[in-house]
Amino acid sequence: MVRGNNGEKVLLDAKHKSRYLSLLALYKEKIGFNLYAFCIMDNHAHFLIEVQDIPLSQIMQRLQQVYTQWFNSIYIRTGHVFQQRYKALLCDKDSYLLQLLRYIHNNPVRANMDNGIEYKWSSHLHYLGKVKGNLVDTSVVLRTFSEDRGEAINQYLQFIDQEQEEIEIVYESCDVLHPRMQAAACEQKKAKTLLTIDELIEKICINENVIIGDIIKRTKIQRISDIRKAIVLLSEKYCDVTNTLLAQKLNLSMSMISKIKSGTCKSTPYMEAVMQKLG
Repeated sequence: MVRGNNGEKVLLDAKHKSRYLSLLALYKEKIGFNLYAFCIMDNHAHFLIEVQDIPLSQIMQRLQQVYTQWFNSIYIRTGHVFQQRYKALLCDKDSYLLQLLRYIHNNPVRANMDNGIEYKWSSHLHYLGKVKGNLVDTSVVLRTFSEDRGEAINQYLQFIDQEQEEIEIVYESCDVLHPRMQAAACEQKKAKTLLTIDELIEKICINENVIIGDIIKRTKIQRISDIRKAIVLLSEKYCDVTNTLLAQKLNLSMSMISKIKSGTCKSTPYMEAVMQKLG
C-alpha cells in the first residue's frame, strides 16, 4: 500500500491515476512480477503482487521514484510525494489470496465511490473481461473457481458480493503483502490449534459413523460431501495444515478447497450440525 505524503491526494484524477497505472504496467513488463489485484484511490493505492526474481523493494522504489519525478515536474515542486516507504505484509497464497483480493476490490464500495464495485481504477473490471490486456494476472485466481472461464467469472462475482468477514489490514515494512485477521481471532485460532489433520478426520468420522475410506472416495453423495466441507472449515479452527495437504487427505482439488474456505460453496443444515458437534 502506498499513501500520499500527509494523506494528500497525489492520485487525485484520471490523469494521475492513468500515469501511475502506466508506470506499473511498464515495470511489470521490464522487471517481471505477477499482479493479482490493484485499486488506485485519490490519496492511496493497494496492490497484490507476487514477486519473481526482483524483490518488491526494488519494484516499488522504481515505481515511486519515477512517479514522484513526474508529479513534481507537473506542479513545479520538490520533496516527497508519497508518505515514507511503501507499506506491505505477507500474503499466504493458499489461505488469504481470495480474501485480500475481495478486500482490495471492495475498497471503492467502502469509500462510497462512483460506480461502487465497478470503480474504473481497480482490477475488478479486468476479472470481468471489460478491460483487456495482460496487466492483471487474472487466470490464477479464476482457476480457483473453475477451469471454464465463464463459470469462473460467475463464481467470482458471487464471491465478491458476499459479506466479508471483518478483517484488519495491518501494513508493516517488509517485502510482500498479507491481510491479518483481528488480533482476538488470531489468538483464538492459535489457541485451538490442537489437532493434526489426521486426528481431525478421525474424530469427524467417528462422530458421523463413517469410515475414512468413504471420505476419500469420489462420490456425489451429499452427506459425504457435507462432511468433507465441514472438515475443511474445521481445519482452519483446529489444525495448522496447508490447502495442498488438505486436498491430498480429502481427495479434493485445490480449487474446491479454496471455494469451501471462501464461502462460495453453500452450507447445509447437516454440514452445520457436523461442525457444531466438535464445538
